[in-house]
Amino acid sequence: MQRQGLVDGDGSAAIVDPDDSPRARPDRSGKPQLSPPARVAEFFREVRSELRQVAWPTRPEVVNSATVVLITLVILACLIFALNYTFSHSIAWLYRPAS
Repeated sequence: MQRQGLVDGDGSAAIVDPDDSPRARPDRSGKPQLSPPARVAEFFREVRSELRQVAWPTRPEVVNSATVVLITLVILACLIFALNYTFSHSIAWLYRPAS
């Protein structure tokens, strides 16, 4: 309830000002307001920090995944070629001239 602003730190009921809308309140995060170039630099620092936390795959995992993808690609390409060849010759046979 304290987080919602319904009670104070000592547990007593909080006095709520009806004019105290979220848009009217100043930033209470404790962070100083930064200039635009500093915000861009902070953004890239945070991106770099997040990228360090990513569980990157090892080289054998990448090779294994790439091999599976390539084999699947070749199999599907062969299947599509075979179906196309079969259907095109079947249609050509249906429309062949009568002798």
